[in-house]
Amino acid sequence: MAGTSKTRPEDRGGSQGDHPDPATAAFVAHRNLLFTVAYEMLGSAADAEDVLQETWLRWTAVDLEIVRDQRAYLVRITTRQALLRLRTLSRRKESYVGSWLPEPLLTSPDVAEDVEMADNVSMAMLLVLETLAPTERAVFVLREVFDLPYDEIAEAVDKSPAAVRQIIHRARAHVAARRPRGVVSPAETRDALDALHRAIETGDLQNLLDILAPDVVLLGDGGGIKQAVPRPVMGADKVARLLAVGLDRVRAEVSVESVQVNGSPALLLRLNGEVDSVVAVRIDDGLVTGLYAVRNPEKLSYMQCETALRR
Repeated sequence: MAGTSKTRPEDRGGSQGDHPDPATAAFVAHRNLLFTVAYEMLGSAADAEDVLQETWLRWTAVDLEIVRDQRAYLVRITTRQALLRLRTLSRRKESYVGSWLPEPLLTSPDVAEDVEMADNVSMAMLLVLETLAPTERAVFVLREVFDLPYDEIAEAVDKSPAAVRQIIHRARAHVAARRPRGVVSPAETRDALDALHRAIETGDLQNLLDILAPDVVLLGDGGGIKQAVPRPVMGADKVARLLAVGLDRVRAEVSVESVQVNGSPALLLRLNGEVDSVVAVRIDDGLVTGLYAVRNPEKLSYMQCETALRR
């Protein structure tokens, strides 16, 4: 996991016993928010942690006497570092083997209780955000998810407030045309996953076929490390047949657990007791239109313990 071998501000004490210095205290107080900002912009928890490390290093060099709003200042640093990291990620994705999916996070129940937050960090939504240009993504996340004022966003992305308003207008239209249609209840998602769960355990795909949209798309992310579908599989019949063949091979060794991933119900599959994959879904008009299976082991380290996301 990126960042685990680095010095974390939480581990750094201050000069007065156990009390951290003011810079450390401010960073720790806003750390979960900053992680959420970076993760929303990058879709990668490991890269978000690296962004936080860079943010911390720059924050320690700031004269706190001139900072009017510490939260806004920290968000600005994080946004700029995330924009730089996005360029690195774009180059990495160009040579990525197979489909690239966001890094799933095991999340606590309070994330699911914040319906707007859960919608914005869902696997389906993060894939929609992937279609935005870097600055559009930053502006959309800061405005729509965190409700930052236009002037603060303008400082974070080095644009004028007027330009930010134009960017958010374009980004909203782009996202609206691609995001899941309507708000999906956790119950709808659980019903779809229950059908998939039963198909995995029994081999009976009929219940699953009943809730697959005719144009459903299956994406698999093995990162060239684990076997996964090399390209998107489209159509209910093709997806069902592929699942039937794949599940027949490993059914005896697979155990399935219902978990909260990115604020929504998902399935965690273990193969011979080891975490093997995470499966999330996209639902439109009551039917599954997207199945997302992450198998790349480098993307599953955040499934060991819950990650706190904050607005």
